[in-house]
Amino acid sequence: MRIDLAGWSRDATLGGHREFLAFFEAAERMGFDGVWFHEFRLQAEPWPYPCPLLLAAALLARTERLRVGTSVLVSALHEPALLAEQIAQLQFQGQGRFDAGIGRGTDPQTLTAMGISADQTRERFEQTMALLQAQASSSAPEHARAPHLFVAASSQSSIDEAVRVRVPLLLSLEPPEATQLERLALSPAQSPQQLQWMRQHSSLSRYVCIGQTAQEVQEQLESLWPLLWHRRLYFAGKRGVAPHEVPPLDRTSMLREQFIHGTPDQCWEQIQQTVAQTGSRHWRLVFNANGLWSRETAAQGMRLFSQTLLSPLQRL
Repeated sequence: MRIDLAGWSRDATLGGHREFLAFFEAAERMGFDGVWFHEFRLQAEPWPYPCPLLLAAALLARTERLRVGTSVLVSALHEPALLAEQIAQLQFQGQGRFDAGIGRGTDPQTLTAMGISADQTRERFEQTMALLQAQASSSAPEHARAPHLFVAASSQSSIDEAVRVRVPLLLSLEPPEATQLERLALSPAQSPQQLQWMRQHSSLSRYVCIGQTAQEVQEQLESLWPLLWHRRLYFAGKRGVAPHEVPPLDRTSMLREQFIHGTPDQCWEQIQQTVAQTGSRHWRLVFNANGLWSRETAAQGMRLFSQTLLSPLQRL
């Protein structure tokens, strides 16, 4: 299995730049395989790393084995040919360690600021994917490397296209990936081997709350629920939804569908069950609750996971 890290955007990136890079240098020493960063451009509340390509270049220069991915690069915000060229350069600089996750969606305020209408995003997405696919299928020149691609797709037509061109999916944490996997199973003209390949190489994501004891885990989760509720209200408000219209958190289903939680033995069992259910052998683990837990809390969980579970999982 491949075990990566995710959840490092917006507030989670605040602090010194050298300290931020050093955190992932430490993650490489712990044995994690990669890290993924988001693209949020022209935000009302600026954050340090709106451009994941620049961040990837810095981190690839500071590491030797760690992969760096984007989840996702928003195709509508880039000129396709220039983006393909930039990705090829990153692959060269990182000796093939860059993963280009491509998608259509972003905050509506970003599209508005760029003067891009929502109905233009599909065309730009298709142009970008066509160029990157051509790059991936051709012999890369000596000074470049073919991209390693993922796609954030949720509609049936987009998933069908991902299957056709054999590009794995970036499965969503919120909402869970069940709908994507259902639509993947419905994709036409695919053999059982194709479906198995897509499931194995598509990347799913989970929050991780791991501790030495059940009490330690329970206390950490209890601290998280009000923070998740506040975040849900915040993003609902951005969509114009009144607080009384926001459904309450369903803790039971969230723990079942979005979390790996418990002692190392309990986490191991949950991971095995999820692998059996989804088929995915590539995971993006979120140890910081997408910035709701501190970097120190995330590092503590990462160390325990690394010491108890990481190597056995990677050998599966």
